[in-house]
Amino acid sequence: MSAPKLRKRFWETVPLEKMSHEEWEALCDGCGKCCLNKLEDEETGDVALTNVACRLLDDSTCRCAQYPIRHQFVPECIVLKPQNMEHNLYWMPETCAYKLLWNGEKLHKWHPLISGDPDSVHLAGISMRGRTVPEFEVSEEDWEDYIIEEPS
Repeated sequence: MSAPKLRKRFWETVPLEKMSHEEWEALCDGCGKCCLNKLEDEETGDVALTNVACRLLDDSTCRCAQYPIRHQFVPECIVLKPQNMEHNLYWMPETCAYKLLWNGEKLHKWHPLISGDPDSVHLAGISMRGRTVPEFEVSEEDWEDYIIEEPS
């Protein structure tokens, strides 16, 4: 199987809604933050990040262990796309490439598309590698005890 063909520096010239599937997927930096459970305050709408990870997150790679078939295990997992970005921006990580580009900002220098190194997100301390607790080990009523600040 050959590597997907990506247009050179596509993220700088191609609008999100015009990206190929491969380009869209390549925007993911592999930080794992979107796979962390969040708590939303019903009164204020504020979202708190926890280090309690989705049961499918591989803590060593910060990638979904069952990405192509994840909805069989986690039906509520969001399929992010340009059409639902605005609805999902409030909970997305501040360092997320999708959110940055949506807001007209540039990718960070540690992003693998910029650095050329898939480990750069981990080396920069942005990812959740080695920092998570699987959700099956923590009762949902205890998630409040696992609130963290987003690594950035």
